Amino acid sequence: MTASASPLAENSSPTAIDSARLKAANINPKTGLATDYLNHFNEAIMLLDLLPTTPECIVELIGWEPLSYEEHFAASHFKDRGLAIAAYAAAEPTARARLDELADTMNALLVATCEAFQRRSSLEAANALAAETAARLKPLVARAGAVINGYDVEHAEDMTTGEQQATVDALFET
Repeated sequence: MTASASPLAENSSPTAIDSARLKAANINPKTGLATDYLNHFNEAIMLLDLLPTTPECIVELIGWEPLSYEEHFAASHFKDRGLAIAAYAAAEPTARARLDELADTMNALLVATCEAFQRRSSLEAANALAAETAARLKPLVARAGAVINGYDVEHAEDMTTGEQQATVDALFET
């Protein structure tokens, strides 16, 4: 794909973002998005999965903070974080919107879970909540990865705010 065929080339700032630069930085040239953002959620999933065998990781979970795509890269040690932020700003709009919707849902699930950990009376209850949250997050991370990588972006399901809230609510009904 040439830079002129990329959606980024048409919408980017005067410092054109070519596909070779994006590829070299592990940023998808088709969407302008990087899977590195998903590390923020994968780290939380790892802690959720570790909780039954490493109960002290609950402290890290309770301290987990939601981050937007731009906030994640601004705070990261990602070598090309400036490029990742610029590419996001110029990213394919449908992919960016779908990623943001999924990230909002994942952030809401994790925030609600972290708040619930502070109210849970037993480690058993915390472990059950951690397992349920991880099980709900893993397919959302996979969908976000598919969006970032440009797979079926046009046909990816939209999640309304009501559906996002229903996902969070369902977590606490179990």
